[in-house]
Amino acid sequence: MLLTVGEMDGDNQSGVSEFLLLGISESPEDQKVLFWMFLSMYLVTVVGHVLIILAISFDSCLHTPMYFFLANLSFTDLLFVTNTIPNTLKNLQSQNKAISYAGCLTQLFFLISLVTLDNFILATMAYDRYVAICRPLHYVTAMSTGLCILLLSFCWVISVLYGLFLTLLMTRVTFCGSQKIHHIFCEMNVLLNLSCSNTKIIYTMQITTGCLFFFTPLVIIIMSYVWIVRAILRIPSASSKYKAFSTCASHLAVVTLFYGTLSMVYLKPLDIYSMKDSVATVMYAVVTPMMNPFIYSLRNKDMHGALGRLFLGKGFQKLIRG
Repeated sequence: MLLTVGEMDGDNQSGVSEFLLLGISESPEDQKVLFWMFLSMYLVTVVGHVLIILAISFDSCLHTPMYFFLANLSFTDLLFVTNTIPNTLKNLQSQNKAISYAGCLTQLFFLISLVTLDNFILATMAYDRYVAICRPLHYVTAMSTGLCILLLSFCWVISVLYGLFLTLLMTRVTFCGSQKIHHIFCEMNVLLNLSCSNTKIIYTMQITTGCLFFFTPLVIIIMSYVWIVRAILRIPSASSKYKAFSTCASHLAVVTLFYGTLSMVYLKPLDIYSMKDSVATVMYAVVTPMMNPFIYSLRNKDMHGALGRLFLGKGFQKLIRG
């Protein structure tokens, strides 16, 4: 099933034409369970994020910077799961689990770009909350529509360029022998472990740039919340403190879930990367995107109202007024 470069294209430097995505279990019984589990999680994720995007798009009450970034975060998560899960479902139902070399690198490019984009959007949302709570009188001018679009454009450009950079680095890696990937998608650490060439320089560059793109947004988030907490503690009214903190609670929960699962996978040496890390990867690749719509809408009255108006229109407004 695995063809070498010499048999196909002498210019292809990878050494392989395809990989075998075996998933996290090769047992037929486990694969049936995994198929229905991934399918249900994918459908819940898609429906949840589409509803958030539609609610924010069609409800003028949610046309604010916070919800502008939330809609883009949902769009990013939607792209992220669509990049990986449909192919996983196909592999779970098929005997042919091959993915082409080009298809694997394409999946890797979107994976890196979208995870990086999530990082930056979460940091931008933290900054938005900082301005809203710590500089409320300047919020309208400080978070203008033009600035929000500029910030989002910056996030997209940096993320795409970083994904392209690491993907191009992977084209210099040589693979040989059996290319079985015990994973649900093409992930950089897994591919580096399969390489038969010296990957020390590439791994060092990945770690160096990864720390920059991982910790810079995280530092922005931490510093934003340090100032937010200081501002909230100075509020005399307990109800006002609760109201101010409640606007940040959903974002803080998503940040904790995202960075917690991400650090479980990537903050460890390459040589100890194992099957347990594949399970941890499923957490940030499937579970986190699925949970985000619930976290952002569970106790959010504005989102409840927008979803109600989306489905029930004016009848919902009369209901809540009555």
